[in-house]
Amino acid sequence: MNKISSKTRVNNTSCDHDKVMFLIVQIGHAVERRLEEALEKVGLSGAKFGALAKLVEADEILALSDLAARLTCVRSNITQLVDRLEADGLVKREEDPADRRAVRAAITDLGRERYSDGIQQIKNVRISLNDVLSEFDKSTLERVFTALK
Repeated sequence: MNKISSKTRVNNTSCDHDKVMFLIVQIGHAVERRLEEALEKVGLSGAKFGALAKLVEADEILALSDLAARLTCVRSNITQLVDRLEADGLVKREEDPADRRAVRAAITDLGRERYSDGIQQIKNVRISLNDVLSEFDKSTLERVFTALK
């Protein structure tokens, strides 16, 4: 009887650890989903917002290869992303005067406006998360994150 109960205890402990691990993953997905839904309200996705953020941070026209490096993605992905941003009027492509083969991305006024709207939506998500998390919850999450880095 003891052997069975000790096996059950080990399995329950293992299941508890698995639940915690998957709960952490689910929390990440839930926050990401909230961010995506919030950005969608202003016509952005996380990827579009990220590209606009890099262009705003750079405060200059960036070669697509530079933008890809700053977003840590491959050139073909950045080309498709810039295609979508350009179709939305958020960026425009420009030739590089120093290299005719290079293409650069410039954020438009509408892109800056949409980026600013996205910042507000992210702020709203942060506020809603702060409203549901106690100080104890926040410090616990910070400890978990620090331990997992």
